[in-house]
Amino acid sequence: MIAARHRLELLAPARNAAFGIEAINHGADAVYIGGPAFGARAAAGNAIADIARLADYAHRYSAQVFVALNTILRDEEMAEAQQIIRQVYEAGADALIIQDMGLLELDLPPITLHASTQADNRTPAKVRFLEQVGFSRVVLAHELSLQQIREIAATTSAELEFFVHGALCVSYSGQCYVSHAQTGRSANRGECSQMCRLPFSLADSDGEIIVRERHLLSPKDNNQSANLRALAEAGISSFKIEGRLKDMSYVKNITAHYRTLLDEIIDEVPHYRAASAGRCTFLFQPQPEKSFNRGFTDYFTQERHQDLLALDSPKFAGEPIGTATRVGPDWFEIESEVPIHNGDGLTWFDAGHELVGARINRAEGTRLFPAERHLLPAVGTTLYRNRDQEFERQLEKKSAERRIRVQMRFAETPQGFTLTITDEEGVSATAELMQAHEPAQNTERAEAALREQLGKLGNTMFVAEAIVLKLSAPWFIPVGALNALRREVVEKLEAARHAAYRRPACAVVSDPPPAYPQTELSYLGNVYNRRARDFYIRHGVRLIEDAYECNVERGEVSLMITKHCVRFSFNLCPKQVKGIRPDPMTLISAGENLRLEFDCKRCEMHVMGRLKPHKVVLGSLTRR
Repeated sequence: MIAARHRLELLAPARNAAFGIEAINHGADAVYIGGPAFGARAAAGNAIADIARLADYAHRYSAQVFVALNTILRDEEMAEAQQIIRQVYEAGADALIIQDMGLLELDLPPITLHASTQADNRTPAKVRFLEQVGFSRVVLAHELSLQQIREIAATTSAELEFFVHGALCVSYSGQCYVSHAQTGRSANRGECSQMCRLPFSLADSDGEIIVRERHLLSPKDNNQSANLRALAEAGISSFKIEGRLKDMSYVKNITAHYRTLLDEIIDEVPHYRAASAGRCTFLFQPQPEKSFNRGFTDYFTQERHQDLLALDSPKFAGEPIGTATRVGPDWFEIESEVPIHNGDGLTWFDAGHELVGARINRAEGTRLFPAERHLLPAVGTTLYRNRDQEFERQLEKKSAERRIRVQMRFAETPQGFTLTITDEEGVSATAELMQAHEPAQNTERAEAALREQLGKLGNTMFVAEAIVLKLSAPWFIPVGALNALRREVVEKLEAARHAAYRRPACAVVSDPPPAYPQTELSYLGNVYNRRARDFYIRHGVRLIEDAYECNVERGEVSLMITKHCVRFSFNLCPKQVKGIRPDPMTLISAGENLRLEFDCKRCEMHVMGRLKPHKVVLGSLTRR
């Protein structure tokens, strides 16, 4: 008996349908996209018609479309959410990504459910519970190590998804309330103000400044390129790229990069297979360092290490390319091993250690004339390039082709000929040509010409991997008749693939209802509506606090829980240095003080603070 091959899925972001289609073209097995409302990226919503267009395109390659509806919801929003879910299901979406457990109390269509990383999925007990209540897939917390992933995988049969590239939230997802407390913009409502990207000073318990004006809560960007095989072996089946707000070149470049890496693993390891059909040919060389990033880290996958933070800037500095050697009135010269082109974007850190940049208007060898004439680096300054104009131009054009491999069988019949095409997933189509059997005049050339004509699939989504001829003799067949036969069978195969596509089945819900791993939920449970409260009561939770977004005055509480620790980052951890006590510290930014507490037993840092008075709009009501 042959063992089943494990699917490895590359999951790419889609700001809109056009981005999603290009992600599919560049090798994504699935894409995730925001719906009309209630996505964790409020600026990345999409109409139902666009989701339908994307799903139709993705399904041609047996790729899938997941719709993110992963905010917490108010009571008055539940009916609209229910309607949107039904609409995205009817539009052809394959799964729904959610955070709010109240949605499970609604009458939903039979759409597969994925538990968003916003649901705080980092323990075996939590993941097992989510599987039992009907989630087919769980998106794991970014902070997990390979060992923690293995432990979770051992307790569940649900699919496990893990972020492998892109921006990182420094807090455990779903456990950050700093933005809401300070500005009224809730991360759990898709409106994070990204206060973690601000510069902070760090003071000890005596008020002495230890670190001044650095980006102490701003992680580098996630890059798991070196860990993909280890992640697959640990139990990850879906490899997710962050970036629903990123530009098109990012989506193309990063998707192509991970497609290349996953294909190498699939080609090397027999028990892995791609999660969709078709292989990609790229018309450029993927280079992840050329797309927006804050520097790279693999975070905690290989356990805790110090090099996590983008301390200098939350912006994209780019690749180091050289040093400024001379400066003129409106130009500067550079010593570099790479050519600079008109339109390139260069950056550097000024005397105040602020990242500044300029677009190169004209490059004359090593002498560069920036469009912003007043922006000139000092001699000796290290220069970076955050826009490679030549690379971007490659990505502005068609930059990939995705083709499904097929076997073609051309055979004679008493009345003429048949052409059968079978694709890599076993879907077949046949067309018949009524044609008299006339001997070819040039028998040596006839077979080669026949193969050449049959294999002309260039304008289709298919590529001929093999062409088998079952003929008793070399026959003459008019080119026009062959072309019509080929077009007919291709159309039939596309229709057959469409008919054969099946959306994933929903998970079975356990009966009786399983017990939630906790019997009490604080505001960290994010219970924001009556349906969510009913859900947790039904699963054995006895005491339930309202979500932080309900604006109940609680005094100073933990506004952020993070595995990142500033003590560890600056060699001040009691586990690193004997005699140091984990006393509270303070983060200071623009006159705001946020106290830090350290849970050394769990190796976690808590950012403490209070809810500031601010206006919060709730439907037609406004309250402070």
